[in-house]
Amino acid sequence: MTWSLGYSPPQEPELLDALFLSAGRSLHIANAFEEKCRWMVRCINLMEVHENADPVATFEDIVAGLPADEMLGPTLQQLTGRLACSADTMEVLRGARRARNFIAHEGAGVGDISVVRVKQILAHACRLRSAVADLTAGDNIVSQWGFHFEEPRLSLPRDLIDAYPKMIDEWTFGHFGNLLDEAAAAAPTEHP
Repeated sequence: MTWSLGYSPPQEPELLDALFLSAGRSLHIANAFEEKCRWMVRCINLMEVHENADPVATFEDIVAGLPADEMLGPTLQQLTGRLACSADTMEVLRGARRARNFIAHEGAGVGDISVVRVKQILAHACRLRSAVADLTAGDNIVSQWGFHFEEPRLSLPRDLIDAYPKMIDEWTFGHFGNLLDEAAAAAPTEHP
C-alpha cells in the first residue's frame, strides 16, 4: 500500500465524485445524530444535577458538576437508560450506532481510486446507502425525543417523521439516479 493519490488518474472520476459526495453527506448526518444524542444527555444531566444541587449553587457550579461527554455507545446507553425504550427502539439505536461507525470509518473507503471500477464503486455506495438508512431510522427516533424536549406542548410533525427516510436518501444519494437501485437488484442475494 502506497500513497493515496499518485500519478495514475482515477478510472471512474465522475462516479467517484458521486460516491465521495454521498460519503460527505452521510458523515454530516452521522455527526448530527451523534451531536443530538450528546445534547439530549447533556440536557438530562443538567436537569438532574440542578434538581440535586445545593439551593444556593450558581449556574457555573451546576455546569461544573456535569459529567463529561462520552462516545456514542455510552451516550446512547445513558439515553435509553433514562428514557422508556422498547427492545425494538433499542435495536434500531444500536443499528444506528453501527451505521455511524461504518460511515465514519469506511464510508469513503472504496480502495485505490486509480484502479477501482464501476462495479466496486456501486457496491460500496449500496453498502453506504444501507448504513445511511439504518442511521436515519435511529436519527428519526432521537429527533422525535429532541422535539418533545424542546416543544413539549406540540404534537410531533408526523409528515416530517414519515418523509424523513426518503428525504435523507434523496439528499444523500439522489445524484446517482437509478444506478444504486439497479446495482442492488443485480447483486447476488446473500444467504445465511
